[in-house]
Amino acid sequence: MKLNKNYWSHRYQNEKTAWDIGYASPPLTTYFDQLTNLDLKILIPGCGNAYEAEYLHNKGFKNVFILDITNEALNKFKERLPSFPSGNLICTDFFEYHNTFDLIIEQTFFCALHPTQRNNYINKTKDLLTKKGKLVGLLFDIEFNATGPPFGGNLKNYKSLFTDYFNILTLEKCYNSIDQRKGNELFFIFENSK
Repeated sequence: MKLNKNYWSHRYQNEKTAWDIGYASPPLTTYFDQLTNLDLKILIPGCGNAYEAEYLHNKGFKNVFILDITNEALNKFKERLPSFPSGNLICTDFFEYHNTFDLIIEQTFFCALHPTQRNNYINKTKDLLTKKGKLVGLLFDIEFNATGPPFGGNLKNYKSLFTDYFNILTLEKCYNSIDQRKGNELFFIFENSK
């Protein structure tokens, strides 16, 4: 199975989007509510239906960009939120994208990538972040029995993956996960160490 554009387009076209909870994830909205700089340049890669981007946009954040490999996801988002700037909708492969951001939000993108791509993800997020920029989000703290996606992991594994590239400010069990994910998510804040 190739996790490419065709694979993800097919998932959207057939509404096989079990990761989609239908609203912005509470751990992330709690974090967003603490942000005061509405000019932060924010990227949400592998955005899917991008409920987090909608939440940020409705709170007045002006520089939110969403990226997905499929047009299906971006088109659905634009229909739902026509006031969102069209120039901030990016349809491309994350690993081929170039820009810089103050903040990158991780919400079910890392777990959708095959584990062999995790080092590439780490290097790419590091390259896309400004000095002291932050990678913030959720990681699954569970190993899945199926072949994936999603692909799981655990705290020890994530620490070993990210420590050499980021300052780990927070990496802990999530206290406010949705019911279906309670006890199986880690909330993290990683600061770019370059």
